[in-house]
Parts: sequence; structure tokens; C-alpha cells
Amino acid sequence: MSTPAPHRIVRSAFGFGQALLLCGAWTAAAVAAEPAHPNLSGFWMLASGAPVEDPALKAKISPGTVILKDTGAVEFPLMEFGGLKLTPAAEAAAKSWDSKDDMSVANACRIPSIIYAMQGPFPIEVFQGTEMTVIRLEYFDMARVIFTDGRKHQGADGPMTKVGDSIGHWEGDTLVVDTIHVKEATITNNGLSHSDKVHVVERFKLSADGKKLLATQEFEDPEMLLNKGVRFITWNRVQGDHVHAYDCDPSFAENYAR
Repeated sequence: MSTPAPHRIVRSAFGFGQALLLCGAWTAAAVAAEPAHPNLSGFWMLASGAPVEDPALKAKISPGTVILKDTGAVEFPLMEFGGLKLTPAAEAAAKSWDSKDDMSVANACRIPSIIYAMQGPFPIEVFQGTEMTVIRLEYFDMARVIFTDGRKHQGADGPMTKVGDSIGHWEGDTLVVDTIHVKEATITNNGLSHSDKVHVVERFKLSADGKKLLATQEFEDPEMLLNKGVRFITWNRVQGDHVHAYDCDPSFAENYAR
């Protein structure tokens, strides 16, 4: 997916999903009832520059996993994938990829999956409760529901979506999120996509001063990758702001017509 980032729309955002409505009424009380867990709630803007490679998060990365250095606005050049090793099918698809196909009216506003969207240069807003945590992304108005009530993943017949089926649990001060059932979408913005067999494990924690949200996003895909990849992501806490509506008008792609 090669959608240029439009400017943030400065207006109130409503109707972004019933999950947030469920969270909003009880978030404060739920967090107060769980004092042992850090409160990740708040508005977070992606930090500029290289993300923090927190030692505790780094120690949890699976052996042999390659660290991608493309968090934020950074993009890899053609046929460069940051150390990811592609299956023959993925390599063939990457070689045939043409950015002009993405920059068409039909494709310019296609929603990415969380694998690309979470590390993009847009803010997120976290609403933490005991039964679930909701992460609202400004990018494409995406809303993630992470269940922390002890339930299991949906079965093989569960729906495939761009946000997937996310189950979370706490390991000390870190929220660990396991996600499957993610619909096919972009991994890197140069022709490498994941299949619906991708498996994502994320870890979220606060910095010592509470001013940064630190995360890793580790993923594997047996159909497209021969090794695992991980990104470090860092957001800065911003007081008094919230996620705004994302307005993607596909007609802008006419400016890129062949």
C-alpha cells in the first residue's frame, strides 16, 4: 500500500466503533480497580527519530528475529526488506509490484492491517479497562479491541479483518497482545505483503517516567516469510489532545495517473 499521508483533519471524531463506547464509560473505574497494572490510557504521538530499543522488551524477542528499521516515515527501497527472508511466492509478488497500481483511485484508500498501520506516522489513543483495552488509530480510523478477560482466540472459522483477533495479558508491567485472523495486507511499503496466516505478538509498556509508550511488534508468516521480523515503536504522551477523523479521498490518486 502506498497511500500518501493526508494532513490530520481538525474536527471531532465520532462513531468510530462500539468498542470505544463500551470502554469510555468505565475506563477510569476499571483502571482504579487494577492498581497493579500501569495505566497505558492516553493520547500518544509517534516519536520522531529512531525508536527506543528497551532492553526488557528486546530480551523478549524470539531468537533469530530480524529488527526492521522502518518505523515511522522511513521506507525501504525496492527489493529491500530489512533482513526479512521471503518465500518464493512472496519474492515473486514483490518483483511484480508496481507502486503506480497502489496509486490508483481503486487502491489509494485501501485500509492496511495493523502490521503496517501501528508503526505509521500517525497518533494512537489508548482506553484501558479490565475486560478489554481499545486502541484507536488515527490512520484510517481503525479501532482495535484487545480482550484481557481470559478468553481464547476465535476458532479457524473466525472472521478475517485488518485489525485481527487480539487477546491480551499482563506480564508484570507489560501488556502482551497476541493477534491472529489478520486479513492480507502490507508489511513494507514496497511490495511485501503478509497472508492471512500471519501471527503478531506485541508488547506495550511505559517508560520509567511515564512519558513514552514503548512497544515491540513481532510477526511471522509461514506463507510469505522464512524468518520472523520485529519493529520497535515509541510514542510520546501528549496531554489534552485526541485522535481526529481520517479523511482519505481516493480522487487524489488522479494526480498520479499514468
